Amino acid sequence: MTRVVVALGGNALGNNLSEQMIAVKTTAKSIVDLIEAGYEVILSHGNGPQAGMIQLAMDELTAKDPGKYPHVPLSVCVAMSQTYIGYDLQNALREELLSRGIEKPIATVATQVIVDQDDPAFQKPTKPIGRFMSQAEAEALAKEKNIQVIEDAGRGYRQVVASPKPQEIVEVATIKTLVDAGQTVIACGGGGIPVIKEAGNHLKGAAAVIDKDYCSALLADIVDADLLVILTAVEKVAIHFGTPDQKELTDVTVAEMRQYVKEGHFAPGSMLPKVEAGIQFAASKPGRRTLITLLEKAKDGLAGNTGTVVHH
Repeated sequence: MTRVVVALGGNALGNNLSEQMIAVKTTAKSIVDLIEAGYEVILSHGNGPQAGMIQLAMDELTAKDPGKYPHVPLSVCVAMSQTYIGYDLQNALREELLSRGIEKPIATVATQVIVDQDDPAFQKPTKPIGRFMSQAEAEALAKEKNIQVIEDAGRGYRQVVASPKPQEIVEVATIKTLVDAGQTVIACGGGGIPVIKEAGNHLKGAAAVIDKDYCSALLADIVDADLLVILTAVEKVAIHFGTPDQKELTDVTVAEMRQYVKEGHFAPGSMLPKVEAGIQFAASKPGRRTLITLLEKAKDGLAGNTGTVVHH
């Protein structure tokens, strides 16, 4: 059986609770298509809008009454987003599986991911979270909340937080056990809950959001997946994007893709992490491949009919 780690992008989840309830039903259909086709699927997902929404809500409570509502760390907000997204995905997948007569257990694993406390990312926040804002709104919020904001790929302004690289997945033995038992596992949600190793075996939450694509590449490596599938808002990765010279990539070697990265074709915080994660996994072991495509094209992409495939 072909083992596949599928990293769901933000478009698979929507931007808020009501959007997510609708989005996961469509997402479940595409994922169950893969399960029905015989793939062994492990799911990961992003959480940028959700983690930002939770953090802002918690901060509002703290500002209203600090004594009654103490500050909630960003790592806890990530944990909250991880489990409520997992809950919605589990429900939608279960419903879709049963509607097709497939009996298959689904489990969400609250996943901690170790990061390096000396990672330079803590000094230079780059990971967009939360909703999009106008420039004026973003600048006002930055001043009021003492946060950093940037323009995000021409779509508006968003808060940015530290995004250290994932080093180790704490619950990997649990994930492997469930997968080997034939369960569909949702893990490393939002890139995992970022934690730092401290003395006495203690894991301390870090004020960060790990990029889900880098974490998915690490997860795929650890569970010895055959394929990493990164689902995003475009059918194929393109170079010279948005120009008359735009060219879609279909079949690309690791060496070619590294050269495109070097030439600066991919936007940080947007396509660059997906491409770099794809390279990382495809280069990690002979025979491994990464597919980057649209959610609704996942099955076609795995059949070799569309998407961008990165390989040795």
